[in-house]
Amino acid sequence: MKIAIGSDHAGYAYKSFLSEKLKDWGYEIEDFGTDNPDSVDYPDFAHPLAKKVGNKNKVSLGILICGSANGVCMTANKHKNIRAAIAWNTELASLARQHNDANVLCIPARFVTKRMAALMVKTFLNTTFEGGRHQRRVGKISC
Repeated sequence: MKIAIGSDHAGYAYKSFLSEKLKDWGYEIEDFGTDNPDSVDYPDFAHPLAKKVGNKNKVSLGILICGSANGVCMTANKHKNIRAAIAWNTELASLARQHNDANVLCIPARFVTKRMAALMVKTFLNTTFEGGRHQRRVGKISC
């Protein structure tokens, strides 16, 4: 499975860390940057990642990281077929997939440890959408 990953400067260290974890776990990654901790604008990385994940034939799931996760989440959710969710623990990462069929996990680097970020990513990737009553609700999200 191919996973898209991207961040701004606040999430750069976490992106690097998580990219290595993903490779160790056997995932292929597509890195959307940034490639250093210099100040950048998060939409420049969130838009291309969301566009790729939104095209369902290209990349299955995405991970975006910024300081609060709010900016990347808001940006990604502007795209068709994207359901980006912020999580700061494994329960939220799991529920985002189970109940909301989220396809982009947004991580707030300034508020979680690298260990928690890795646990959330692993949970997100290993959780499936339950469908059923949740499918009806997810079907009402798009405008």
